Amino acid sequence: MIDGSLSLSTRPTRARRAIGEGGTKRILIVDDEETIRLALGKFLRSRGYEVTTADCGPNALELLGDQRFTLMLCDVRMPGMSGVEVVTQAARRDAEMAIMMLTAVNDAPTATDALAQGAMDYLMKPIELEDLHTAVERALHKRELSIEQRNVERLIREEVAIRTEELEKEKGALRALTVNVAETLINAMEAKDVYLRGHSQRVAELGASMADAMGLDEDTVENIRLAGRLHDVGKIGIREEVLNKPGKLTWDEFEHIKEHVNIGMEILAPLQHLGKALRFVHDHHEHFDGSGYPRALTGETISIGGRILAAADAFDALTSRRAYRDPLTPEDTIELLRAQSGRLLDPTVFAALETIVRRRKTLVFIDDVHG
Repeated sequence: MIDGSLSLSTRPTRARRAIGEGGTKRILIVDDEETIRLALGKFLRSRGYEVTTADCGPNALELLGDQRFTLMLCDVRMPGMSGVEVVTQAARRDAEMAIMMLTAVNDAPTATDALAQGAMDYLMKPIELEDLHTAVERALHKRELSIEQRNVERLIREEVAIRTEELEKEKGALRALTVNVAETLINAMEAKDVYLRGHSQRVAELGASMADAMGLDEDTVENIRLAGRLHDVGKIGIREEVLNKPGKLTWDEFEHIKEHVNIGMEILAPLQHLGKALRFVHDHHEHFDGSGYPRALTGETISIGGRILAAADAFDALTSRRAYRDPLTPEDTIELLRAQSGRLLDPTVFAALETIVRRRKTLVFIDDVHG
């Protein structure tokens, strides 16, 4: 029982307004003692609150299922369902409702448990009514701040989402513009050598298919596709007589050809937004055993995109006509590259290449049968 301090003839004090104007604050009082419910209800109504009472936990939860309350003032020790149990379920039903506990027993573990479950305050009986009013206003103020914080966080998340979407669109537009510019350069480069026409596109698609077969993530697959389109852009800086030479290259001519990687990187250097694709272009002539160029990288120090494009580039070069030789069949090319697995090519990457070539052969066979 609450003692005489519940009497409405308490010391004169200035009436206080509930925090957060704009509607009557609704309070649910949960206590198994009727005299307490009546006294608290009368006092809080006199302070402008709309009050509903419940004599036990299940009744309180039933009310919470049908109505919304600004604050719940709940006794801790009640028959059947305890106040802490009520708090746990009430907080799940209405995360915005302020919750205060009221008890006649100073029980620190219970207080800690109640606060951990979502209660904002833990008051001891007997309590001066004006102190109760102050505590209620304090809890309502915390509630308003919490709601405002959640609203601000929600607005920030929405703004970030909108801005992220805008940035992605801008990034996509920039990427498309970059690819268009690069493809213009590639077309100009391929126009210098009839044997190179379509090579970049074929390498891009074969490399992407291999990456997909290896189970790489979508972002990496698309970066390999982009790098494949761009990998030979540096050949625009290679002398035509060297590109189109029908015979074997001299040492100096081969050194000149090798410069196309560095030239390509110089051309693409301002396009840092291409990210991983730039590294893949840089690595597409590196060999698994370290005999490649321009940096003589070995094994997995070569980017996965570089290793894949090295295999795709070699396969397309061997299966394409050149000024100095006829093309090899896909089957002969696979057998020739098999001998380079573990030397020039990453064995795992070669296995993916072989899988894609066999798959294409099967699809051609099926088309021929049904044709």
